[in-house]
Amino acid sequence: MIRKNQKLMNFLNAVSDGFLVLFAYAFSSWLWLDVIKDDRNMASLDQLGSRMGITAVIYAVCVVLVLACFHMYRTSRLAKPTKGLKKVLVANAISLVSAAALLYLFRLEDFSRGVLALFYITSCALLIVKRLLMRWLLRSIRARGYNLKHVVVIGGGELADRYVKAITADEALGMHVKEVIRDMSGLDAKMEKLLHNAGVDEVVAALEPNELGFIVQIIQNCEKCGTKISIVPSYNDVIPTKPTINVVGDLKLIQLRTTPLDEPLNAFLKRAFDIVASLILIVLSSPLMLLAVIGVKLTSPGPVLFRQERVGLNKEHFTMLKFRSMRVNDKETTGWSTEKDPRRTKFGSFIRKTSIDELPQLFNTLKGDMSLVGPRPEIPFFVEQFRETIPLYMVKNQVRPGITGWAQVNGYRGDTSIEERIKHDLWYIENWSLSLDILILFRTAFGGMINKEKN
Repeated sequence: MIRKNQKLMNFLNAVSDGFLVLFAYAFSSWLWLDVIKDDRNMASLDQLGSRMGITAVIYAVCVVLVLACFHMYRTSRLAKPTKGLKKVLVANAISLVSAAALLYLFRLEDFSRGVLALFYITSCALLIVKRLLMRWLLRSIRARGYNLKHVVVIGGGELADRYVKAITADEALGMHVKEVIRDMSGLDAKMEKLLHNAGVDEVVAALEPNELGFIVQIIQNCEKCGTKISIVPSYNDVIPTKPTINVVGDLKLIQLRTTPLDEPLNAFLKRAFDIVASLILIVLSSPLMLLAVIGVKLTSPGPVLFRQERVGLNKEHFTMLKFRSMRVNDKETTGWSTEKDPRRTKFGSFIRKTSIDELPQLFNTLKGDMSLVGPRPEIPFFVEQFRETIPLYMVKNQVRPGITGWAQVNGYRGDTSIEERIKHDLWYIENWSLSLDILILFRTAFGGMINKEKN
């Protein structure tokens, strides 16, 4: 029943998107040309004759097809809403850019660019609001006991218990545990009895290592009865959220640590953005850096720059640059500074508090040792300690270290929890996007540069 209803819901979802796109165009044309500009051109509503009407419908269908290519009509109770909202923005942009290119190709220059811009904003807003409302409505219905998905959980240990606890804790998911099979004796008969008739939508196998011998038997029973199956791997606690499966011959390889930056295009975009942005920032901050040079020289004898060995991409060492904020000392390679470190100068305390001391790292970024955004690099002395005591600590070295990062803008910098810092770094690595980098830079500029202490 759920599968049949889901197909109907997906169809209605697509049709309603098409109507919303048409409405967004009509509204944008009216608002821009009739209210704001009081003008008439090809984009005016009174120009929507039969030919233009058909064109508008074709465009709406194309938008829906692009959304379908982004799998926007494959719903999942467990999917995060933010992922779908980003796809709406990208799909709409692709459709609009394609339409604008066709207007230019056919020299239809008398088509208001203002209408196109307003149309993009309006259509995105309507499609996103609709999805948020649908999500809220469905979760409300499921929390009341309707539209439930009935699952059978197989497993006699902690993993099965954790899965049951997780889905029952959130009633809005609409997941109902019909039965938990803990005893594997007579497994075929138990599964046949449960799955032969309608009433079970999915089987979840959450087996402990000593139960893995039953996995083939479970899969075969599910396929025999035409029931979907999901598997909680026994190595659940070490597997990332987005593993990649490759095929060698007839063998499936699960590659645990793949990131968006493993894609050559993504890596190129991030590096290109780093080069362009760091050059711009070097030019814009040059007066501030000049003042910093003068301030360091006047307040303490010694070099202007503080050079320190750090561990970067692929565990390679590099020299990180900062404006010197402390008197010359012998603990530069192993010592973290504290908030009231007696080695600091007054001017040094000021440039550390305002993050001005970090500006020379723009040259590290330009050189390629660092990125504008990424996990903060660590001193080799501490890397050797943390790799033994902090799980997954070394994974952060799969990307370039950054001047700022997701952990830093969330308050984890300096003398804070290393475990929490690594959790945020890993989330950033697994969920990287150029828009995320830009968001982190904005958060750094507007609130993330003033801090009490950082390493």
